[in-house]
Amino acid sequence: MTTPHPVPPARDPGFTPPTLGRRFGALIIDWVLCLLVSNFFADPVRDGWAPVLVLVLEYGFFLGLFAQTPGMYITRVRCVAWADGGRIGVIRALLRGVLLALVIPALIMDEHRRGLHDRLTGSVITDAPRPARVRS
Repeated sequence: MTTPHPVPPARDPGFTPPTLGRRFGALIIDWVLCLLVSNFFADPVRDGWAPVLVLVLEYGFFLGLFAQTPGMYITRVRCVAWADGGRIGVIRALLRGVLLALVIPALIMDEHRRGLHDRLTGSVITDAPRPARVRS
């Protein structure tokens, strides 16, 4: 038996985005990780650019290749392409990270909770349910 392919968010009339709380939770987790990582090469308090740089690179790597940052994995959300539901790729993920670092684009949302950074990169945050565990 084959499983049906999910409908891309842009063509799903019933698409419901995850709550802002889950999205913000993911961002807080990722930010704490970025502060910890940037501590290896800079003082995040004195060098405010360091955690921001790590955040942009984290987004480029994790979103571009896996559609989820560690924070998104924990809060069960993912970032996919609006048009086809696939990964957005490294370049668009890096751009999304830069725009997110500017903060203002993330605050300008549409009815699908897509911030300006999502609309400019053709992305959207969706639920990421875990596969059911098989119990024996």
